[in-house]
Amino acid sequence: MNISLHTFHVVLYVMAAIAIVVFIALYHVRAGYGILFDKSWGITISNKWAWMIMEAPVFIAMCWFWVMSPRKWDLVPFIFFLIFQAHYLQRSFIFPWLIKGKSQMPVLIMFMGIVFNLANAFMQGQWIFFLAPGTMYGESWLRDPRFLVGTALFITGLIINIRSDGIIRSLRKEGDTNHYLPERGLFRYVTCANYFGEIVEWLGFAILTWSLSGFVFFLWTFANLVPRAHAIYNRYKDEFASEMAHEPRKRIFPFIY
Repeated sequence: MNISLHTFHVVLYVMAAIAIVVFIALYHVRAGYGILFDKSWGITISNKWAWMIMEAPVFIAMCWFWVMSPRKWDLVPFIFFLIFQAHYLQRSFIFPWLIKGKSQMPVLIMFMGIVFNLANAFMQGQWIFFLAPGTMYGESWLRDPRFLVGTALFITGLIINIRSDGIIRSLRKEGDTNHYLPERGLFRYVTCANYFGEIVEWLGFAILTWSLSGFVFFLWTFANLVPRAHAIYNRYKDEFASEMAHEPRKRIFPFIY
């Protein structure tokens, strides 16, 4: 689906405004999944299936945008596509099946995730494959400092995210439903190292594409994960008071917050 650049920018501004509202709201309403699971969110399904069903649509939608694009074999847009899909391949089809335990996710949260993921695929796919100026992403872009710095940040964030998820998993045995305080890797400095990694990833993507659509996605990532990190930090302070008192750490950004 092609739209005008003006309409696209209006969509991005609206999405940015909603992200700010979400950021504020999530400091008052905790999304009830993971360690913050809350039955009051309604019907639940297996966490494994919920994560795959929630994340796979963005992977599939981006494939559709790529296939439909006249630019699909242009080198730089294709590299953007591969970088973006690397995250969602792992998040959709690998990460869910590594989850230990029998935790559940509310169906309502899963559907909200699907809606955002499809909106995000629209934002990134429209810009990269249809609306970006034809001369912007020539092969010289691969030598541009923005691409080099952004790609380095993306890869660094991806590694932090995957490694931190692995540290969390290692604390549980199969079938275990208890929660534990992770203390290795960047968890020595923050309680949500996995979230920190994801924020770094999408900051990198915003820089390497140098796009408003990339920035809006970064803004949404920040708006969703920072308040959640705050809620998890407070949960850990309640459950692991002595450990948290003796090993002071921040919520999501080392030495800062």
